[in-house]
Parts: sequence; C-alpha cells; structure tokens
Amino acid sequence: MSTEAERDETPTERADRRWQELMQEIRVAQTGVQILFGFLLTVVFTPVFRGLSDTDKTTYIVTVILGSLATGALIGPVAFHRVVSGRRIKPEAVTWAARLTFIGLLLLLATCSSALFLVLRVASDNALVPWLVGGVVTWYLLCWFALPMWVRLRHTSEE
Repeated sequence: MSTEAERDETPTERADRRWQELMQEIRVAQTGVQILFGFLLTVVFTPVFRGLSDTDKTTYIVTVILGSLATGALIGPVAFHRVVSGRRIKPEAVTWAARLTFIGLLLLLATCSSALFLVLRVASDNALVPWLVGGVVTWYLLCWFALPMWVRLRHTSEE
C-alpha cells in the first residue's frame, strides 16, 4: 500500500499519473462497448428482426439506447480532456472523467445484460432466460464492483 508521500509526487504529477491510468482503463472498455454497439446497430437490418415480437423489438431498442449511452459516457473523458486541456485543471478533469467512466461501466453492464436477455429470448424462448441473465448480471457485479470494493476495504488503511 503506497501513499502519496511514498510516491513523492506533486498534485500535478499525481493527476497526470491518474489520468494515464484512467485512459488505459477506458481503452479496454471503449473497445468492448464500441464493438457491441456496432453489432447492435446492424441487427435491425437483418431479415430476422422483422419477425421479432413487439417485446423483443422493444428490448432491442432499449439495448441500442443503452449501448449508445455507454459509448457516450466512455468516450466522454476523451472529449472532456480535449475541451479542458491547457486550463490547469487536470485534478478536476480526472475526477469528472472517472465519474463518466464509472457511469459508462454501469451503462455497459446494462447493455450487456439487455443484449444477453434479447439473444437468449430469441435463441431459446425458455422460461430460464431471466434466471440465466440474472446469474450473469450477478457475475458482472461480483467481478466489476464487489470484488474490487472488498479488496479496497480490506487492503486500504485509514492513514
């Protein structure tokens, strides 16, 4: 556990480091959401789409909107940086970019869950679909949020 004092970095250096770390994280999430969103955009042009039930079409529309919102939130930090660059407010920019990234991850979770729900409904039309999706959502929540929070609480000192 290293503290700021152990790193011997200025607030500006810390902001620069945090910004670089955040950009690396965003690159991973952006790629995933952009690929998913791109595939979602093509579904409406397939012959199968016309045969979907109204419920499935509504689920599709919700999924595309969620994917669009997730894409916006995960690309947002890049635009944010471009707009505020050179204004000497990097610590604030890092804070806001981190918030956008967190919102983007939540929206990505919703997009993945909704897309999975739609695909499983169309593929199986089985009563187990909500339970399967619920299990996957639980897995996402454990991997993306619960485990990191548990480690953070367990290994972060008050000092």
